[in-house]
Amino acid sequence: MSSLHRAFPFLCLLATWLIIPVAIAQRLSSSHFLQEIKRDIPLPMEAGNKVIGLFSADNLPTVVTSQGIYSLDRGSWQTLLSTSGILSCTASSDGEIWIVNDREIISSGGKKITLPKTRAGEQIQCITVGSNRQLHLGTSLGIYTWRESWQLEALPKTLQVNAIAIDNRQRLWAATMDGLWLKEGEQWVDLDEHMMAVGHQRRYYALLADEGGKNIYFSSEWAVGKVSDDGDHWVARGNDGLPYGPATAIHQGIDGLWLGTLRGAIHQSETWRYYAGKRWLPTDQVTAILSMENGKTWIGTHEGISEISKLPMTLDRKADSIENVIDVRHNRLGLVNRSKLRTPGDLTTSYMDNEDNDGLWTACYLIAQCYRYAVTKSPDAKEKATRTFEALERLETVSGISGYPARSYARAEDSVTPSRSPHPKIWHPSPDGNWQWLDDTSSDEITGHIYSVSLFHDLVADETEKHKAANLIDRIVTHILDNDYHLIDYDGLPTRWGIWHPDSLNNSPNWMFERGLNSLQILSFLQTAHHFTQNPRYEQVYRTLVDAHGYLENARYAKVTAPFDISHSDDILNFFPYYNLMRYLPVDHPDYFVFQTSLERTWQAVRSDRMPVWNVFASALLKIDADLQLALQEIQAFPIDLISWRMENSHRWDLRRDYLAHRTLRDQADRPIPSQEGNISRWNTNPKLMDSGDGGLTEDSGTYYLVAYWMGRYFGFWE
Repeated sequence: MSSLHRAFPFLCLLATWLIIPVAIAQRLSSSHFLQEIKRDIPLPMEAGNKVIGLFSADNLPTVVTSQGIYSLDRGSWQTLLSTSGILSCTASSDGEIWIVNDREIISSGGKKITLPKTRAGEQIQCITVGSNRQLHLGTSLGIYTWRESWQLEALPKTLQVNAIAIDNRQRLWAATMDGLWLKEGEQWVDLDEHMMAVGHQRRYYALLADEGGKNIYFSSEWAVGKVSDDGDHWVARGNDGLPYGPATAIHQGIDGLWLGTLRGAIHQSETWRYYAGKRWLPTDQVTAILSMENGKTWIGTHEGISEISKLPMTLDRKADSIENVIDVRHNRLGLVNRSKLRTPGDLTTSYMDNEDNDGLWTACYLIAQCYRYAVTKSPDAKEKATRTFEALERLETVSGISGYPARSYARAEDSVTPSRSPHPKIWHPSPDGNWQWLDDTSSDEITGHIYSVSLFHDLVADETEKHKAANLIDRIVTHILDNDYHLIDYDGLPTRWGIWHPDSLNNSPNWMFERGLNSLQILSFLQTAHHFTQNPRYEQVYRTLVDAHGYLENARYAKVTAPFDISHSDDILNFFPYYNLMRYLPVDHPDYFVFQTSLERTWQAVRSDRMPVWNVFASALLKIDADLQLALQEIQAFPIDLISWRMENSHRWDLRRDYLAHRTLRDQADRPIPSQEGNISRWNTNPKLMDSGDGGLTEDSGTYYLVAYWMGRYFGFWE
C-alpha cells in the first residue's frame, strides 16, 4: 500500500495545521509543581564541616560535627556542646543527644560517662541509647552496654559492629561485618543462619528502628530492607530501583525513606531519586540525613550540609528565572550560548567566550522568543526576538559573502579563542573592519537560520522586518544553489559540513550517514525560500532533486538508527527541517505524507530519549499526543541549577549498560538518566550517557527548556 493511501484519513485535515486539533489531548495542567532547589547550609566556623549526625532537638535542626553540637534557632547557630574528636552520636527518644569521642561519652544535657577499657586495636564504630538511658557502644571488636557500669556483650565471636538498633520489645539488633544479629533474652541469634538471604553476604552497614521499634530497616552489601513486627517485610535491590549502596545511613523522613552512601544520597517514596555530584552535595560521602516538616531535607557530609527543598513553582516562573540568567550571563553581542566559569561552580566568575556553533544556539534562542511572543505578546519577548534576529543577520553580513553566515563573530578588537574542533576554523576580519568572524560554517547554522528566521517572519516581525527575514533566507538558499549545493567558504572551497550535492549524498561512502538528513534539509530550505519569494527556481530545483536524485526517498529515512551508531548531535538537524516542510506544503501535496512518514519514523527513533522538545515537535506536526505528559514531567523536573557539574552514574545498580556503545565509546544506559541526576541536556546531548559534565566549568543558557515550554504553550499543550 502506498504512503499516500495509508495517509488518506489525514486528507480531511485541511484546516491550518497551526491549530492543533482538540481531539489530540486535553490541555495538560501545568499549574504548580514542586521544584527541587539546593542550597548550602553554612556552619559556624568553630564547628568545622565534618558532619557526624543530624537531629531534630526541641523542634530545632541540630547538627553534630567533629567539634560539637549546634542547633539552628531562627537563623542563628547556638552552641550546645563544644568538644573535639567526636566519632559517633545518637539521640534518645526525648531528644537528648549523646556523643562519643576518643575519651568519653557526653550528652547535650551535661552527663558524662568514661569510655570502657578497650582491647588492643579496638575502635569505636557507633553508639545507641535505649530506655532508662541504657547505652550501647559498638566497636570493631564487639558491643559494650552501660548499666551503671560497662559490660561486654557475650557475642559468640569477635565482630565489627557498624550499627545497633533497639526494637519495640527492647531487643538489640546488631549490623556487623559478619552477620545480622538479634539478642533474644540473653542469647544472641545469628539471623543469617536462620532467615537472611545468602545474597546479603553477611555484611550489614546500617540500622534504623522506626515507629517505636516496630520496624527495623537494614542495609546490606547489595540491598536495603525492612523487618516488620507485623510481617510486612520487604527488600529492595538494584533491579527493584535501588540506585546504589551499601547504605551507611538510614533515615525515615516525613516524605519517605532516605539513604546515605559513600557516593550520594537516595530518596525513596513513589519513585527512587539519586542525589550525587556538586549539583546536590558538597561531597558524595553522606554521613547523616534529616528530613523536616517544612519540606526541607538536610544532607550531611564530611564537607558540610546541603539543604534540598521542594518549592512550589510554575513553568512560567521557571522560564522567567532562566530568562534572567540569560540576560546576566549568556548574551555576547546578541549571540546567546552557554557561559564559562573561571572557577568551577562559581557563577561570580562567569564570562562569555566564542563557540563554534554560536549561530545554531542563538537561532534556538530566537525560536523560543518567537513562540513566547506569539503566546504572550510581551514587549520583552518582542525586543529579544528582534535583537536575536539582528544577531543572525550580522552573522551573514560580517562574512562579506552573500548568503554565507559565519559560525560566530566578535568585535575587531576582541580577543578570540581558537576553534577546538578537529576541522580547522579561521577568524577573518569583516569587510568594514569593525568585526571578525569564524569560518567553516556547518549545516547546523544553516538549519538553525532557516527555521528560526522563518518563524520570526511569521510570528514576530513587522513589515520591514518581514522583508529583511525573507531576503536573508533568499540569500542563504541562493548561495547554496549558486555554488552547486555547497557552502563556499572564504577560500573558495566548500566547508566541511555544508554539502547537499547529489553526487556526494548518493554516491560517496563518506556521506552515507548524512544522506537522508541532508536531503531532508535542502528540500526544506527550498520549500521555505519558495514560500517567501515565489521564485520558480526553488520549486524547479526541488523537483529535480526529488525526481532525478531520489531526495524524497532519501528523506524518508532521514534518521539513521540502530543497528548503526546513533548521532544525537544530528537530532536538531533532523527535526527543524520537518517544521517548514509540513508548515509550507499543503497537506494534500503528494510529498507531504512522505515527510509525515519520515517524521513518524524519526520520532519513534528518539522517543525513548524523553527529550521533551522532540515530543512537542512530533505532537505539533503529526497532530498526535507524542507522550506529552512525559514531556511535561521532564520540563517540570529540569534543574534550576544549569551548571554542568560532573555527574557520575556508571557505578549505579539500577541502570543497565547498553553495550551498543555511544559513538565516543563512553558508557551509556539503556534508558535516559533523569535530568536532575545527569547532564544538563542540550539538544545534541545523549541523555543516556552515564557519566557527563565538565566539572562545573560551564553554565548552560537553558534555551532547551524555553523552546520546549513556549512551543508547548503555543500549540496549547499545557496551560
